[in-house]
Amino acid sequence: MQRETIVLYPAPGIGHIISMVELAKLIHKHHFSTTILLTTGFRDHPSIDAYIRRISAAHSSIFFHRLPHTAAPTAAISPAANFFSFIKRNAPNVATTLTQISESATIKAFVIDLFCTSAMEPASSMQIPVYYFIPFSAAGLALFSCFPKIHDDTSASFKDMVGVELRVPGNAPLKAVNMPEPILDRNDPAYWDILEFCTHIPKARGIIVNSFLELEPVAVKALAEGACFPNPTRAPSVYYIGPLIAEPQHSGLFLFR
Repeated sequence: MQRETIVLYPAPGIGHIISMVELAKLIHKHHFSTTILLTTGFRDHPSIDAYIRRISAAHSSIFFHRLPHTAAPTAAISPAANFFSFIKRNAPNVATTLTQISESATIKAFVIDLFCTSAMEPASSMQIPVYYFIPFSAAGLALFSCFPKIHDDTSASFKDMVGVELRVPGNAPLKAVNMPEPILDRNDPAYWDILEFCTHIPKARGIIVNSFLELEPVAVKALAEGACFPNPTRAPSVYYIGPLIAEPQHSGLFLFR
């Protein structure tokens, strides 16, 4: 009988990796091993290698697999757009690696960062259930889930919508100019990348969120009612597993660190 494993795929950068490792520790408590895929060639840093060595020594059920080196983007576009472009370039590497892992293990689930949406299609084509892991808030998930509708209902860049407030289920009124930086400008390729990511959210088998009901009752209720999704009757299941808290020396989690 093949062993069973859960494959995790964080976006590049120490903050994303740490949050996935904390999820892997939780998964281990349910008697599953995990394999964490790591990109190579963008936002690499010696501190990441040192962190991985320490985690591997302390947790024998957490395995790391380095994807082949991929050249970092060189186009003169925004940092976020370069970030997303690099991740998309790794989609073939992810597909190959999932195939290799499946030759010796049964992949019970593939858990991806929202920014790694480009890996959803190859995993789904292999009949592997795909889940998103949201390391930030339920309110943030509600906002991103509503983003495609907000996009359809507006025509200007948020940065130009001075004085306009957006009403998003699960969130307090939000000034358009205070939307997340990568989606402030419709002329930034990152805007369209995130729109694509958010369009795929309802296609996941489920969404894992680092939060809990008592912390965000309004956002949790809005997500449970399907108010944030295009079709409330077909909203994906949302699982709250927080709080996952990293060790003190690795507690800083940043989206674009």
